[in-house]
Amino acid sequence: MSAPELPLGLPGPLPPGERILWQGRPKAAGLAVRALHLRLVGLWFGGLALWSGVPAAMAGGPVAGIRATATTLAAACAAMGLVAFLGWLSARTTTYTITNRRIVMRVGIALPMTLNLPFAVVSDAGLRLFSDGSGDLPVRLRAGTRIAYLHLWPHARPWHVAEPQPMLRAVPEARNVAGILAAAIAAERTPEESARPVVFERPQIQGRPPRLAVAEAG
Repeated sequence: MSAPELPLGLPGPLPPGERILWQGRPKAAGLAVRALHLRLVGLWFGGLALWSGVPAAMAGGPVAGIRATATTLAAACAAMGLVAFLGWLSARTTTYTITNRRIVMRVGIALPMTLNLPFAVVSDAGLRLFSDGSGDLPVRLRAGTRIAYLHLWPHARPWHVAEPQPMLRAVPEARNVAGILAAAIAAERTPEESARPVVFERPQIQGRPPRLAVAEAG
């Protein structure tokens, strides 16, 4: 008898009573631009091109300026292409899952890793929307539950290195996903916690502190 097929993006079959509410991948363009800083890479090489091209053009004319910047511009195209490819590859190898009990993040290109975040370890969650309807959903963990920032990156909230926060990045239709997550966490609250509203723009989601399961996978 063959073993049951593992659900996409999950470390194993769902236990009884648990069901998938939403599953998806980040948008590759969002990862490349906001996580891997594609625009900054372009600006950096643009500055280098001006630094070498303007003096050459002033001394020898437009043709000399173009020749002086040709190598820099070629390197810029290669670097931006590499960043865009890494964004696509990262999105391709990432699966975010929200069940009625937890958040599961399957991340990693060379070394895939599955992060299980039960709602009980979630202190609060947030939503940052972008003009294309996608958004980032950072998840703050309760005290005593920590994950190394480098294990999370680029699926981590920027500039929160001392207290790393997992983040569902560049999620399509992020407002709808935030609503699903808010409803799922609210359903898992104790009666005392249920009196507090679930707000994503200004996070107010409270939880209880058990252990965090981190499962390595090949």
